[in-house]
Order: sequence, then structure tokens, then C-alpha cells
Amino acid sequence: METVIRLTVDGAAREITVDTRTTLLDALRERLGNTSPKKGCDHGQCGSCTVLVDGRRQLTCLALALSYDGAEVTTASGLGVDGPHPMQEAFLAKDAYQCGYCTPGQVCSAVGMLDEVAHGHPSHVTEDLDRPTTIEDLTDAEIRERMSGNVCRCGAYVGILDAVREVAGA
Repeated sequence: METVIRLTVDGAAREITVDTRTTLLDALRERLGNTSPKKGCDHGQCGSCTVLVDGRRQLTCLALALSYDGAEVTTASGLGVDGPHPMQEAFLAKDAYQCGYCTPGQVCSAVGMLDEVAHGHPSHVTEDLDRPTTIEDLTDAEIRERMSGNVCRCGAYVGILDAVREVAGA
């Protein structure tokens, strides 16, 4: 069964017909030609398909496209309007990627993660739930926990941590 859905992807309104079983990842890559989100494990374990949906991190390989009819999707290639997003610049400056395969998902996840912190969302390692972690007091443990859904096969975690810390100003 097919249906028509509307998405705003990286600022452009799009309308596509998808099989109701189509994942958001496949809709983005195969129907819209947006190859920024990567197809990694297809089981939600590696995070390479992470994008921002209505500003929140989303693993697109686990999401049915029709569930996001009307949503605003931002991929790593859609971050930054007048040039690279500060997180993309920090990833470059801190050598936070090696092969680059996981990088788009890592960048989207880092941007979404900092937004979650700014809105007071706790993580698994937040010590005091009565006083949520702020951007200014993010610890390495908090950043690692919050980014733990994104796997880097090359092991560039030190650079990724440095890039996130630089953008967070922590």
C-alpha cells in the first residue's frame, strides 16, 4: 500500500509517495536522494542514520516515514544556513572524524544532544535530577552517555568529545 507524505527536508518542502513500510531513512536516501544520513546497521544500534526531526534526534532506520508526515527533517547537510554549522566546524578543527561514515549522524546527534541539555533533559548519568545539567557544567561522562547511541568504527571519540565540548563552551 502506498501513501503520499509531506516532509520539509533541509528547508525544502517535499511531497513523496512511499510504501507504508518505508523507513524514514529509505525515504530520505532512495526517494529524495539525500545521502547525508548513512545506512549502517539498520537496527538502530550504530546511529549513522541520525537526523533531527522537528529538532529532536531520530534514528531514521527505525522510523516509518508515514509516521513523520508533515515533519521538518534536518540532516547534517542541512545544518548551517550561511556556511558550516559550528558543530561541523568543530568536528573539522578537532579531527573528530576519520573515515567520515558516522560523521553526519554524530554531528546531528551532537547538535540535538546540546539542545536537549539546554532544555534541561537529564541523561542516565545526571547525578542530581532536581538540578538538571546545564551546557556550562557538562562533564565528559555526560557527553559520552548522551552520545552513546552513535558508534564510530574508527574510534575518533576523543575528537568528537573535544568538538562537542568546544561548541558547548564547556
